[in-house]
Amino acid sequence: MAEFSTIYKLSIIAVIGFIQACSCTCPVMECWFVQEKPGRGGGLTGATTQEKSLLHIRTDAHSETAETQRAPADINPSRVYVITDPAATLCHPSLNPPRGSIKKPQCEINPFLPQPSSLKWVASLTESALSPIYLQADWFSGSFQGLDEQLGISTISRAPSGTKEHDVILSITSKTMSAKSRLGDPVTLDCSFWVDPSNPLSASGFAVEWRYQTRGDGRLVLAYDGKMDRLADTHEQGASLDFEALHERGNASLLLEEAKVRHSGTYICTVYLPYLLAQVTMDLQIIEPPSLSIHPSPLPLAVPGQTLNVQCEASGFAPLPLELSWEFKGADGKSRSLGSGSVSGHRQAWDGTYSQSTRLELDTSKLDLGRGGEVTCVAVHAGGTRRASVTLNVIGNLEKRLLNNLIR
Repeated sequence: MAEFSTIYKLSIIAVIGFIQACSCTCPVMECWFVQEKPGRGGGLTGATTQEKSLLHIRTDAHSETAETQRAPADINPSRVYVITDPAATLCHPSLNPPRGSIKKPQCEINPFLPQPSSLKWVASLTESALSPIYLQADWFSGSFQGLDEQLGISTISRAPSGTKEHDVILSITSKTMSAKSRLGDPVTLDCSFWVDPSNPLSASGFAVEWRYQTRGDGRLVLAYDGKMDRLADTHEQGASLDFEALHERGNASLLLEEAKVRHSGTYICTVYLPYLLAQVTMDLQIIEPPSLSIHPSPLPLAVPGQTLNVQCEASGFAPLPLELSWEFKGADGKSRSLGSGSVSGHRQAWDGTYSQSTRLELDTSKLDLGRGGEVTCVAVHAGGTRRASVTLNVIGNLEKRLLNNLIR
């Protein structure tokens, strides 16, 4: 365990050296400062207050900041902060749009209260039950989202009591804020973290937790005690971490061996230090287009005045909804819509995928189908548009009599 910890610290220092050498431009960012009002008694939590704030980001505590830039008139000077982020995570281009850009990154900071956790995979980090003097300061959590959901960042920062200069102690980053996958493919949900190696809490280890939730339903996917090098007994089959990358580079990405419909939903990656935690949330959507089949196929020969029933079955798709329709392409090469037909309700299979069908009545006396052509079933889905076709042959009365003579 000591060897793992040493490798982890050394790699963090190497990452800091690399990032400090980059030519990143750190932003001056408008942010919402949100905190709860005092409770109203009876155990009820009061409403929250929301104030505009301004964050001056820098990577070196000894460097000059952009504080000379005048704060907007609607921002209270007491809500202007200087954030030192040695990892330069907050200097990502998606958090620093060009001047005059309409789109802005999203940002929120909140007061944070350090406290120990009773979770099994976290409890070992605070076994001494003593709160270090280091915790006697002002603590804040920050949540940042880059332009076009390129990046999600969560930070825990510390400021000496009464000051406005914050040092980032822990940061978590995800580049898969909104991920999509085909059914059966392997999935990687990105989550990486950085710990300031100079803070005394870093020597006590870390823990990682992944949780899933959707429509009020939640479950633990995986949890790992980095200090004891131990995986929690309760973890989802097919879900794993790259433990070497976790200890060496802070890569806590979740690996799903095979995407299933039940994997669609919201995932929360949480990293714990002693008394501290930060988390990022991301969405995964499993999208599988339908497979189409037409019955009967091939279609029987038709004569004027005859009605043929054709059915199209769409199966194995997720999620809902699905739009089904019919098209006809005549011998002249022109296509026209035949409508949606009679569409059934959807049915769900054991693996969570859906099926749905549509039935079309081909009345050769009313639809002006000429001598026939191509009948196509069209399915429009989030996973793409799918088509299946069959050939329709309409024969005249003379051809019908010749055919009957041949049959006799």
